[in-house]
Amino acid sequence: MFFIRADGNAKIGAGHLMRCMAVGEELALSVGREEIYFLCADTQSAALAKDHGFQTFVLGTDYQNMESELPLWRELTEKLSAEKGAGAGRLVILIDSYYVTEPYLEALGRIGHTVLMDDFGTHCYPVDCIINYNAPAEVGAYRELYRGKDTRLLIGCDYIPLRRQFRAAEQVPCEKAFGIWEQLQTEKEVGIVSEKGCKIRETARKVLITTGGGDSENIAEKILKKLYESYLEFHLVIGQFSPHFQEMKELEKTYANIYIHYNVENMAALMKNCDIALTAAGSTVYELAAVGVPMICFSYAQNQEMLAEYMGREHIAGYAGPWHKNWEETLERMENVFQNLIADNRLRVEYSMRERAMVDGYGAERIARMLTEFVQKD
Repeated sequence: MFFIRADGNAKIGAGHLMRCMAVGEELALSVGREEIYFLCADTQSAALAKDHGFQTFVLGTDYQNMESELPLWRELTEKLSAEKGAGAGRLVILIDSYYVTEPYLEALGRIGHTVLMDDFGTHCYPVDCIINYNAPAEVGAYRELYRGKDTRLLIGCDYIPLRRQFRAAEQVPCEKAFGIWEQLQTEKEVGIVSEKGCKIRETARKVLITTGGGDSENIAEKILKKLYESYLEFHLVIGQFSPHFQEMKELEKTYANIYIHYNVENMAALMKNCDIALTAAGSTVYELAAVGVPMICFSYAQNQEMLAEYMGREHIAGYAGPWHKNWEETLERMENVFQNLIADNRLRVEYSMRERAMVDGYGAERIARMLTEFVQKD
């Protein structure tokens, strides 16, 4: 059996759940959905997993106090193991939370194999496997951190867990991505380079704005008002847990060039139809990169700073700054970068190619394969 422990709500957004569900979908192809259970602290989190066809259990606990749920874990796993006739050693547990503690992970380790999503790389956790797929993550640093441990390390962009719809774009070899934009000489060539993903048009017209599943500050509207031009078409993705949905729908009624998207089934298709994206530096960055949409990213929490800065430093995307530290300054920088990107289709080509060199869309499959290996070894 496979257990996935993750939460999603208005405060933390849906990113943790979405990446875990991408892994769950791949896992279901080999073991069946009946072997996969999502455990969530509250009904709001569990509803999202349930809507995607997964079996769920609501723990009824505070997602920030994970040790309080340990008695429930023991009861649940013992019950299911008895029903299915499976030994505790056959359990595999994927945990995705910033609130884990060593006692919590040690306790789960006595129940089954533990795999932890780690976005920081600052602490050595007592688990069987660590996953950090973030582009700035350094495998050497992780090897040093876990020196002398048997912990398996899955580090780097090969393990970015995206949904299958993001495999549609052809991956671009890195050496091609970093040189092709300089070789383009004609408008025809500019149109060809990204035909398997986002089409880089000579004139940018469609703008995508996405700020995460929660966006309690309504950052999306602030960005829209700053960048609004009547000749552009704006597509705003409003997240699962946004409290501003109705407010944004009113904007859609007022302006013919503003479109509000909610519960998008085929996000890859929506992204590929846009010329430029503005996004917070969460999982959406990797989705946009997989289809090669030229983007401008910013951070609105500390855990996003490293990725946002990396994308700008490596000239993979435009960088607007840390919204959570100085939102007005970030907006000003965003407007300047946006105008440059609108005006320069060669820069858009450069960003598109570098993004697609970073992500191939098979990370969830690789993680799922690793999870099943734990069972096969028992």
